[in-house]
Amino acid sequence: MEKREITLGHSPDPDDAFMFYALAADKIETEGLTFRHVIEDIETLNRRAMESELDVTAISIHAYAYVLDQYALLTSGASMGDNYGPMVVAKKPMTIDELRSATIAVPGKMTTAFLTLRLCIGDTQVKVIPFDQIMDAVDSGEVDAGLLIHEGQLTYLARGFEKIIDLGEWWKSETGLPLPLGGNAIKKSLGAELIEKVSRLLQESIEYGLANRADAVTHSLKYARGMATEMADKFVGMYVNQYTIDYGDEGREAVRLLLARAHEAGIIPRPVLLEFA
Repeated sequence: MEKREITLGHSPDPDDAFMFYALAADKIETEGLTFRHVIEDIETLNRRAMESELDVTAISIHAYAYVLDQYALLTSGASMGDNYGPMVVAKKPMTIDELRSATIAVPGKMTTAFLTLRLCIGDTQVKVIPFDQIMDAVDSGEVDAGLLIHEGQLTYLARGFEKIIDLGEWWKSETGLPLPLGGNAIKKSLGAELIEKVSRLLQESIEYGLANRADAVTHSLKYARGMATEMADKFVGMYVNQYTIDYGDEGREAVRLLLARAHEAGIIPRPVLLEFA
């Protein structure tokens, strides 16, 4: 059988590596498909999605609002923080009012973390810095505070930083819902039959990782940037959960509400009609 290649973009992080372990390590039958893994930071993947470059890609929910014509969200692969999520840290305690007048390092203006920050505190002075350099920028005084994603949410205390606000906690208190940070998007042009197959295989990969957790976490350690196994496992547990297998009604409502509020606030240009593949 001739193989059909599917380009699969995801970020170099333990949770994404965990999700796609079964595909990367040939643990499941892929039914004539081969997956070429394209590993780049989420802001780069967001920009590539806007150019419609990848067949399937991890994408910030914020960025999804700009690629509706080309991509649909897959029902699996969501990264949701249920009463936790990206957080703003600083070297000393700050009030929210002080934060509004601070310069904040952010990992990208298309990230959902940045969108949620704007919904929470409004417009503020920001500086875009690669996500893995944000704590260094705060530490050096280059910026007053930093918006942390990925493992920084677990390691900031060891660096001596103060948590100013956890945006997942804020969103939960505002809405009672989990904060939808990212998902997997698939090109509509692949057609219904191929989309169904890819969707099913990606869900199988996530389920395989959850069923073979120790092996999948071990695989993910190469993307853990120095995290010990226990911490990497904790991080995976935060963002690979029941919502990752399927958004469910609550997850879909969380995405709808986040993007609706972003439109109402003038952050995204048009209303978003959600389309799940």
